[in-house]
Amino acid sequence: MKEVGFSYLDELNAVQRQAVTALDGPVMVIAGPGSGKTRVLTYRIVHLLNNNVPPYQILALTFTNKAARELKHRIEDVAGGNANKIWAGTFHSLFARILRVEAHRLDYPNDFTIYDTDDSKSLINEIIKTMGLDKKAYNSGAVRSRISSAKSNLITPKMYAVNEEMQSYDRMNRRPMLFKIYEAYVNKCKRAGAMDFDDLLLQMFRLLYQNPDNIRSKYQEQFKYVLVDEFQDTNFLQYEILKLLVIYENSANNICIVGDDAQSIYSFRGATIENILQFTHDFPETQTYKLEQNYRSTEHIVAAANEVINYNKKQIQKKIWTEKDGGQRIKIIKAMTDNEEGRRVADTIVEQKNRFHLSSNEIAILYRTNAQSRVFEEHLRRFNIPYKIYGGLSFYSRKEIKDLIAYMRLSVNEKDDEALKRVINYPKRGIGTSTIEKIRQLADDNEVSMWECLSQIKFSARAATSVGKFVQLIKTCQEKAKTETAYAVAVYISKNSGIVTGFKSEGTIEAQNRVENINALLDGVQEWVEDDVLEEGEEATSKKGLAEFLQTISLMTDQDDSEKEQTEAVTLMSVHAAKGLEYKSVFVVGLEENLFPSYMALSSPEQLDEERRLFYVAITRAEQYLTLTHSNSRYQFGQMRFNDPSRFLEEIPDANVEASISIHRQKDVIGTPKKLQGMFKPLAKTRALAMDPKDFKPNAMKDLKPGMRIIHLKFGEGKIKDIDDRNVATIIFNKLTENPEKRIMLQYAKLQIIE
Repeated sequence: MKEVGFSYLDELNAVQRQAVTALDGPVMVIAGPGSGKTRVLTYRIVHLLNNNVPPYQILALTFTNKAARELKHRIEDVAGGNANKIWAGTFHSLFARILRVEAHRLDYPNDFTIYDTDDSKSLINEIIKTMGLDKKAYNSGAVRSRISSAKSNLITPKMYAVNEEMQSYDRMNRRPMLFKIYEAYVNKCKRAGAMDFDDLLLQMFRLLYQNPDNIRSKYQEQFKYVLVDEFQDTNFLQYEILKLLVIYENSANNICIVGDDAQSIYSFRGATIENILQFTHDFPETQTYKLEQNYRSTEHIVAAANEVINYNKKQIQKKIWTEKDGGQRIKIIKAMTDNEEGRRVADTIVEQKNRFHLSSNEIAILYRTNAQSRVFEEHLRRFNIPYKIYGGLSFYSRKEIKDLIAYMRLSVNEKDDEALKRVINYPKRGIGTSTIEKIRQLADDNEVSMWECLSQIKFSARAATSVGKFVQLIKTCQEKAKTETAYAVAVYISKNSGIVTGFKSEGTIEAQNRVENINALLDGVQEWVEDDVLEEGEEATSKKGLAEFLQTISLMTDQDDSEKEQTEAVTLMSVHAAKGLEYKSVFVVGLEENLFPSYMALSSPEQLDEERRLFYVAITRAEQYLTLTHSNSRYQFGQMRFNDPSRFLEEIPDANVEASISIHRQKDVIGTPKKLQGMFKPLAKTRALAMDPKDFKPNAMKDLKPGMRIIHLKFGEGKIKDIDDRNVATIIFNKLTENPEKRIMLQYAKLQIIE
């Protein structure tokens, strides 16, 4: 271990240093974008170690494994080898690690299976089918989301069944039996010895709350110092677990949270901004430090971000600033169509690469919905610009990988019904769908696992032989899993299951690619086995086991998988996926009302505030160049839509935008900007209408013809110039000096004929 003094404190600014050295009691660090929060977390842990806090008493919780690894590597660079003994990882991975030791206290096997999203949906679909419910009404994704929300709010199936508000909501959505599905889902998971991602939190809460054998005191005593990264992203359940660990009699309340309420954008996942807004209420003695210096972005980008976020009422006040004076002003591009928007973005990327010598991987295109990527992909290909979609199909989501992993899961936990159903007849061994259904039904009737029923079913002679071989294969794998490394077991399965043999016999390019993917998985297992970095308290043999490997890959996130791709390419991704990343040049596209902000957010002030926080996150990803684009028209849901520019555009100060574009705003008495009209300039006033709006009576679409004079309540009087075959009318409005020619869809237009 290298000699360590306190010289690392000299690398911090004044506020960072205060946040690092205030070790005792509750601490809240409000970290603006690009303010060095990871450095503060790192050095705070280093400072704890240098003040003789044992590393195993430090619990550092993150939201991605990538963040946890980066944290450990940085600590190791400063403090040496002690980093490996710190409990640093995601909520799910660290709680899974504890549950591997304590699950038997909750009547789960310690080698429980972790169900991913596909496993959960498969099980839910099976329950829906068994109950004879309508698959369209009971969409497995929607049902799973509902169950996840219930678990995250500590609502059990019994509580759900008697909650009139939840029942009423389900009846309104034509899913009155959802509470029964929830009950069946929980029972089947328990019977299979499986936990889904939400259970890793819920069962951790149960463990501490029910406190078997005084287990809560054990972990309160162990984790003397708790640190939480991205605290604004925590949900109700995660915060409740933290309080059980930190709040108790004579506790020093040594909890440090780091986050930014202005970057709270995951309410759809259950995150609640109230956790960070109310933290000082739960911990009145909290010391608060605001990291307001931005080391990432230029002055114009920072100023725009400050101005935009100030439109939100509910927030912890701060003002980020930077020493990066000046820089390029923000560029705003207005396009007539989404196709033109894609072309102009690609054209601007070429210009930036040539003019500013940017490489492709220093550029990102951010959009509100993934469906927007298509038009940008098309134009990037035309310009021969390489690109990658961030968050595409994960390696571990490929069918051949999931099949092989299902064999591994059965080798660890024979009660895993989802794994058994996946591979009992794969490769095909003469066990038909009806036979598998009989096994499943027998298991349900007796409330046991499907594995336990294999000896009870009367099979045909051929099927009996196949089942016998399958059972023997799994039993052999189970024995090997007890004594051999994960790699040895994985190789045995790949050779003896018949999966690889089947692909090789196909002889196709696709089959060869699948074999290569399986070999890549085996290489990954070998690399994992040879990694000799051990966690505190783990033995060398245990970390090499198959159960531990399965836990590692089941808790990987999209960011962990995508970080392997280091190709020279422009990155395309949703704004949600971009959080925590940064690029020299960022394009935020599709900035229109009903798209960004989303039409679903416009009816709720809270959701609109979150959309604004999402925009704040988007623009603060940019280091030097920020380009914002919008289009007059685009195809949405199969139809041409005409949208106004996003309200967020008019919240950006004129001084921070390229001089060629002026954004004029009119504000009402409470300072809220009125809706933009036209190209960032107020429209000329229209002639006063000759009728009261209450008397306005629009004509039917079929009555409207070219040459007719009409009146529109917003644009005034005009003349229909043309109507195309899609019933889009071109209308010249008399008094509009800016863009007098409008294209309006007659299906949605309200026009009254006046001549």
